[in-house]
Amino acid sequence: MPVPPIEREIKLVYDSVDAARAAVMAAGATPLRDRRLQEDCLLDTPDGGLRNRGTALRLRLEGGKSRVTFKGPIQPGVMKVREELETIGGDGEVLLRIFEELGFRPWFRYQKYREEFTLLDVIVAVDETPMGAYVELEGSEVGIDAAAARLGRARADYVLQSYHTLFDLWRQRTGGAAADMLFSAE
Repeated sequence: MPVPPIEREIKLVYDSVDAARAAVMAAGATPLRDRRLQEDCLLDTPDGGLRNRGTALRLRLEGGKSRVTFKGPIQPGVMKVREELETIGGDGEVLLRIFEELGFRPWFRYQKYREEFTLLDVIVAVDETPMGAYVELEGSEVGIDAAAARLGRARADYVLQSYHTLFDLWRQRTGGAAADMLFSAE
């Protein structure tokens, strides 16, 4: 049986997207993918079966394409480490309808503008969210530590929470009432 793919990542908080991008470029990162909107939807059964197991099912819509991702329980450690199974899907709206017919319902939607770079053996994402700017580092443990050091950060700066958890904390601090992390329509 093949070894399941493991995702290893951390987030770093920045004051602005411009500051995050400048830090990434100053660290010597190479542009990989241009800035684009990602629209994510977390799905679960009405009884919260996936969340109760510490797992997640995500449907991502990006540029007319979709990705379906299953994330296993988070393993203890200094970085967020978990099994991740991902595949490219077809029409995202049709996929969402299929999941709904199977008993899965959206329970959290979130948006971010993402721009990606490479640094050492790490994928570096500059994320602009409705609640602030983050840099996400994904790769090997050694690579993440080295990339973070190039960004002037240490393990004490690592953020391991999901965007859902960070959004809940942000809402508590700001008194926000929105259930989903979406950019306001202007």
